[in-house]
Amino acid sequence: MVTFKFAINQDDIELQASDWCGLEKIYINGQHISSKLNFSQQSEYTLMLNDGKAAKLHLLLDPITEQLVCRIYKQNNLVASLKQGKRELYRSRLQIQQGMLAIGVTAVFLLILG
Repeated sequence: MVTFKFAINQDDIELQASDWCGLEKIYINGQHISSKLNFSQQSEYTLMLNDGKAAKLHLLLDPITEQLVCRIYKQNNLVASLKQGKRELYRSRLQIQQGMLAIGVTAVFLLILG
């Protein structure tokens, strides 16, 4: 799971994107706002902030650098561009793979004992 966190004025925005199953979640001030499955290399969200202004989140995978980039726009002006590199993506995938392996080994062990 890759997480981007940022603050715009009074709002704390969090975008979570799973590099394993394609699930993306948006939170504003800790409140879940949106979820969707996305298997493409980019995604876009438009959300309303507490000050009544719209913000746009653009999530994309840069094919050249292989970095996951989250661009944040407020009133069509770019206010931030956050990046997660290959190392973070590989680390996240490795954690998922290790977890699945542990579950599999545990299941086999329980079947042998049972």
